[in-house]
Amino acid sequence: MAVDSVGSAVVVGVDGSESALAAVRLAAAEAARWHRPLRVVHAFIWPTLHSPVTPGTEGPTDGGLRGQARQLVTAAVDQAQAVAPALEVTGEIIDGAPAAVLLDAATDAALVVLGDRGLGGFTALVVGSVAVTVTAYARCPVLVARGTADPHGPIVVGVDGSEVSRRAVEFAVRTAARRGAAVLALHAYRHPVSTGPGDMQPLVYDESQLHEEEQRALAESVTGLAARYPEVSIRRESVHARAPKALTEASRTAQLLVVGGQGRGELTGLLLGSVSRSMLHHSHCPVAVVRG
Repeated sequence: MAVDSVGSAVVVGVDGSESALAAVRLAAAEAARWHRPLRVVHAFIWPTLHSPVTPGTEGPTDGGLRGQARQLVTAAVDQAQAVAPALEVTGEIIDGAPAAVLLDAATDAALVVLGDRGLGGFTALVVGSVAVTVTAYARCPVLVARGTADPHGPIVVGVDGSEVSRRAVEFAVRTAARRGAAVLALHAYRHPVSTGPGDMQPLVYDESQLHEEEQRALAESVTGLAARYPEVSIRRESVHARAPKALTEASRTAQLLVVGGQGRGELTGLLLGSVSRSMLHHSHCPVAVVRG
């Protein structure tokens, strides 16, 4: 679903963690830019665990943990309104597992925003399982709050020539138009390599010819966007490097990194490609993953 679908809201998942509060601030700013309402969602998992309820306990009862859930949702709503006072913000508690609740909310959302790691996550895990699952399956773009955004930096978008990559570029340019930012369309490529004894690939390559071919593929990925968004400066850069390394380095001075959920050459059974997954773990700034 495109981010500019009429009537759709920006959804942000909260769990009381600092990572989730960072996501709320990012979501509020994005919703205000897109003139969208913000929907703050907390997944209340206790009813799904079928735990016994005893009177007077602070266990999974409506007055105990559900009351705490209401408090954290209220705090998140307050934080969003502090960022964007004119923003329409609603908060709700939905029974269910976090990933399932957020994926359901994503079916009619313009954008889902998440923290990169929630409460209870092992500190060794750089990105939480909920963020990975939602990013892999959501029908709308997913924005993950991580790292530090350079407010004066460009929006960097990874380009590989695939259709998903093209949608990621368009999302990046539309977002840049809202933010008043520039776009860096970055294409990383490597020399073709031999894949086995029977591979008839040539052993010598014309570097200049290869670079020209990659430049043409990069130019095709932004065709027409400059005319549609004349206010956005779009710079193209083609580098001879591994995509994860090039994008990670570019993210150091970016305000946002945008990648396609599954690019050229990825196995069709993988809903989240290796490059996008790598960026969720290693980007130095917030990451938007665009699949559909």
